[in-house]
Amino acid sequence: FIIFWYLSSLWKKSVMNPKRCAACKYLRRRCPKDCIFSPYFPPGDPDKFACIHRIYGAGNVSKMLQQLPVQTRAEAVESLSFEAKCRVEDPVYGCVGIISLLQTEIQKTQTLLARTQAEIAVAQAKHSQNPS
Repeated sequence: FIIFWYLSSLWKKSVMNPKRCAACKYLRRRCPKDCIFSPYFPPGDPDKFACIHRIYGAGNVSKMLQQLPVQTRAEAVESLSFEAKCRVEDPVYGCVGIISLLQTEIQKTQTLLARTQAEIAVAQAKHSQNPS
């Protein structure tokens, strides 16, 4: 009975306290009123912080956020989240691998566009020489 009561009280504390942000839940600590993480890591998205914490660490993220102006912190968190997810998926290249793939696609598309424009110019030149 005592074990059941203890487990149920732990469950109530973890599930029934929606005030704790995802970062504080993950770090298993109380969420202070002035928590640097709470505006950017809502309780409903625990994976976002877990991924960032895995790559950068909570202390480093906290220091980065404190050094930024408040109006740019949300964008910084989104950037850190994207970069961390890329690093988890591809530990060697991270988001650089995605950027490289996209640059290759852009180059291929630009080459194809130039080729198509040249074909159109040739077709227009032939059409203007033979107006029939």
